[in-house]
Amino acid sequence: MNGKRKGAEIALLLMFIFVFAAQGQRTTGMRFNEVLVVNENNFVDDYGVRNGWIELFNTSWGTVNIGGCFLTNDRNNPRKYMIPKGDVQTRISPRQHVLFWADDMAVRGTFHVNFKLNPSGENYLAFYDSDGRTLIDEIAIPAGQRSDISYGLTVDGEGRWENLAKVTPSSNNKILDTNEKIESFRQNDAWGIGMTITAMAVVFIGLILLYAAFKYIGQTAIKASRRRSAKARESGEAKHGEPETGEVFAAIAAALYEVTEEDVHDLEHTVLTIRKVARHYSPWNSKIYGMREPVGK
Repeated sequence: MNGKRKGAEIALLLMFIFVFAAQGQRTTGMRFNEVLVVNENNFVDDYGVRNGWIELFNTSWGTVNIGGCFLTNDRNNPRKYMIPKGDVQTRISPRQHVLFWADDMAVRGTFHVNFKLNPSGENYLAFYDSDGRTLIDEIAIPAGQRSDISYGLTVDGEGRWENLAKVTPSSNNKILDTNEKIESFRQNDAWGIGMTITAMAVVFIGLILLYAAFKYIGQTAIKASRRRSAKARESGEAKHGEPETGEVFAAIAAALYEVTEEDVHDLEHTVLTIRKVARHYSPWNSKIYGMREPVGK
């Protein structure tokens, strides 16, 4: 039973991974992000020519391959320009951009479409999936676009469409050139007095907090030491009864001193003394008198 349950859990996990990977590869996350209709003094393409351009943005968190999908400016012809397959650059990383040049020169490469944008009228653009029928995104660009002013979303992949004075092909539409906090300080605190007071307050508050922390830790350590000492005294009294007084310790020290003085008999306790033993000869204890003489003498 446990084996079947474990197998079912593994199958569900694999299915979840497969579905997540498939979602990451879907082209439905692609969106029109920015379009420049009239390009007079703006960016040039890889051939050094100025033309209108179309920017798409991958809003998903997975890499999307747009090879085989379609771009068109004709509502009646959704398959007007097929993005070539097999180009590694058609794999768009998560939250990244891709730029197409509307120069009607598809022979120049993958990112050159076979139509141009109309500088004097409305422009319709659509992006279709690889089946040529599934509409992924579309946009109608109003007529009367000014030169070198793009028409794009206020935030990449979302927000509202409006004319962008700062043209940003293959880049984020909203770019922060300045730090908002620094600008606020510059406007509201030109002399830096508020910043100085804030910095000093932060430093002093930090020092006060450190003082309080160290004081609390020290007091806690002292109390713990006192508790350990009290427990040690209590355990000593329980083992030996009444604690010894100073007179008792003085008497023990005096006794040890007297015993030490009496027992000292050889100051040179590390010197080895060798004395020659004198032996006196006596005929009464000579072994020759205790032996018999050999026969025949």
